[in-house]
Amino acid sequence: MTDADAPPARYDDLRALFINCTLKRSPELSHTEGLMRRSMALMQTQGVDVDLVRLVDHQVAPGVYPDMREHGWEVDEWPELWPLVAQADIVVLGTPLWLGDVSSQLRLLIERLYGHSGDTNDKGQYVFYGKVGGVIVTGNEDGVKHAAMSTLYSLQHIGFTIPPAADAGWIGEVGPGPSYLDEGSGGPENDFTNRNTTFMTWNLLHQARALDDAGGIPAFGNVRSQWNDGERWGYDANPEYR
Repeated sequence: MTDADAPPARYDDLRALFINCTLKRSPELSHTEGLMRRSMALMQTQGVDVDLVRLVDHQVAPGVYPDMREHGWEVDEWPELWPLVAQADIVVLGTPLWLGDVSSQLRLLIERLYGHSGDTNDKGQYVFYGKVGGVIVTGNEDGVKHAAMSTLYSLQHIGFTIPPAADAGWIGEVGPGPSYLDEGSGGPENDFTNRNTTFMTWNLLHQARALDDAGGIPAFGNVRSQWNDGERWGYDANPEYR
């Protein structure tokens, strides 16, 4: 690689978390994980510390609180997984398509992330401010863009920053047929998927680098405790329209 081809920055101080929301427990083959690992490998070439979690391998209770054991559930392993999210600069969610939509495991994950929407970072902002989010989708039916749209909306709503082209996916022939990693599927060789996966990965890295270097998102105009104390940052509740 020449200097002209070299990345514009270093990324080896960043951490990324990939959460696979397949319905298959380990060690069963996950086609979604197959595509996720392409993005993971690219990050790892840049020295990024990458973790991978298969959510269905853990007993994560449904609900919208940080610890559902405090709300009637006997077992909830989400509190054990949360530190991985808290430490990550980049979080990438992966889901297969079922009936044209995301998996039940991904919806469960979004609910559990939302359960931390009342938590704050050291600036007093919502806890996901300064984190970057992306999504990877695979399947044998239509719905890649719909799944990406709903997932990325959910992430940005709770505070994640979403860079350009933050989704990638692969879809086989609609109906029964080979999945991404199956022999002859064409998935790993698909130029459209490979391009989008590459663009997504680099955009996630660039956005995380920029946020980290800037010290996150400025804590002006977005701290709830200050709003509750009466600060309005220039907002006029009764403007005079002329």
